[in-house]
Amino acid sequence: MIKIIAAITADGGLGRRGDLLYHISADLRNFKTLTMGHAIVMGRNTFESFPKGALPGRRNIVITGRPGYTAPGIEVYPTLGAALGAAGNDCFIIGGGRVYHDAMPLARELHITHIESPSPEGTDTYFPDIDPGRWRLVEEYGHDTDPRSGVKYHMAVYRDEKSL
Repeated sequence: MIKIIAAITADGGLGRRGDLLYHISADLRNFKTLTMGHAIVMGRNTFESFPKGALPGRRNIVITGRPGYTAPGIEVYPTLGAALGAAGNDCFIIGGGRVYHDAMPLARELHITHIESPSPEGTDTYFPDIDPGRWRLVEEYGHDTDPRSGVKYHMAVYRDEKSL
């Protein structure tokens, strides 16, 4: 099953200048738990935002149009279609904005950390709309406030109505 995982603000903000808008420890732990042992598919900019390179314990698949692009611990494909073909049906789409947009019609499950604040000034990357006609909320958990940033958040799982 193709799944998408993201942390988004109340107005759909994802990032600013290649970084997350908020670093919420519980969200990062949840991301690690859910993606461990799975293929993760991402754009080059998302991959390059990782301070230590490829994420351990996962098959790191990077989409880029740059010929010859390589880095330790990754597989590189020129398109989302090629990346998904290599990943098979057991993968998480982890960003960035364009990859989320292109993958949304193909995904069957969304794992979203909803940050209950608007996007801060300078936000330049947004998540596609979650269409309530297509996506059904099936679980909510983790209602809390991040101690470092002070933002409230909760986690949610949505499933495509066609896959229920």
